[in-house]
Amino acid sequence: MASTITWLALIATGGLVLTGSPAAAAGPQPAAGCAITPAAGALPAAEAQPTVAAAPATDYDQAFNEYGDTGGAWSGADSTYSVGLPGGRELWAFSDTLIGNVNADGSRPSDTPFVNNSFVITDDGRFQTVIGGSPDAPAANAAPADPDAWYWSGDPTVSGPYLEVPYLEFHRTGTGAFDFAWLKNVVGRFDAQTLRLVDVTDAPSASGVEWGSYTLQDGGYTYIYGVEDLGADKYLHLARVAGTDLRRGWRYFTGTGWSAEEAASARLLDGVSNEYSVSRLGAGYVLITQDTTEPFSTHIVAYFSCSPTGPFTGKTVVYSTPETGALGSYGNANVFTYNPHAHPELSSGDQLLISYNVNSFDINDVFADASIYRPRFIVATFTGAGIPDHGHVQPIAPVPGRGALEQGRSN
Repeated sequence: MASTITWLALIATGGLVLTGSPAAAAGPQPAAGCAITPAAGALPAAEAQPTVAAAPATDYDQAFNEYGDTGGAWSGADSTYSVGLPGGRELWAFSDTLIGNVNADGSRPSDTPFVNNSFVITDDGRFQTVIGGSPDAPAANAAPADPDAWYWSGDPTVSGPYLEVPYLEFHRTGTGAFDFAWLKNVVGRFDAQTLRLVDVTDAPSASGVEWGSYTLQDGGYTYIYGVEDLGADKYLHLARVAGTDLRRGWRYFTGTGWSAEEAASARLLDGVSNEYSVSRLGAGYVLITQDTTEPFSTHIVAYFSCSPTGPFTGKTVVYSTPETGALGSYGNANVFTYNPHAHPELSSGDQLLISYNVNSFDINDVFADASIYRPRFIVATFTGAGIPDHGHVQPIAPVPGRGALEQGRSN
């Protein structure tokens, strides 16, 4: 298993973006009423920048821990994207996912299977894991035909009767644990009611940008954020489609307008993580990311803008993850945190629910302690710059004994 679980999505897998001619169209205008008005890439006054305080969302941590320990299904994963589904259900989309029971001492059996992507549905306290395959041979919800390739999840979005998931396709390049590389982007389309896989469509990939770090439906468009991953250097890129269907009509932000040429996509910000988020905050927008300008940083940071295209300014530390490194809560130099993003459909007003992932460079750690390979949640409260107060984050709590595992949905 150690030779096949691909723990580090932080490895360099992208390529350089080619140059191209920008479109002549003007860039988006700032949102009306937005108090953050960047000038020359900087906030004009300190009072125009929101301030933020964050604390653990212990009910979310406890709910996923309880389900992971007792459900006999999802026991841990990374990515931790979410979207609201029809009927009031919440879908959580994960990448590499460990499936099965957890021992009474909090460890995982050494033969615990894993799949490269999964869903967990929460509905009125009930948790349900959705994967493909059979009880004896669990499988991902979506997978390439090549057995030496797999899909990692991007941020899902709902388009009419469908759930659309941007996936990154990776493939093996050798026999070592880290011998793998990004191959291309695809979009998986699922029935939003049954979660059965309908089809998988190739998405733009020629420029080397890994699209799907986050998606944002706003103003009649769906914005698709991506990362140009050069290892130590990671850059934010942006595309969009009119409406909600991610399978066609992509346009790429050049820094001043939109172009049909993928090669014209501009680097908009450096230091982002492979997964991040851009969501509404009051009359403006907030970008949540790990600070990758620092190696193995513990800092989750926010940037602010009046437009989904940026510029994103006012870098502010939201939270310092306590789990990381020998001095962290596990006392383990191999433990690290990564890929935070927001869950705006579960948030409102001045509060934002944010998740991040915990992992270890030593695979034995995630078997010895099941809690290591699970998401953590925080609630960030923003004040100032015209952000309304009295917000809240939806509570979550599992109903004991109501966990479930459903397989074969993708067949």
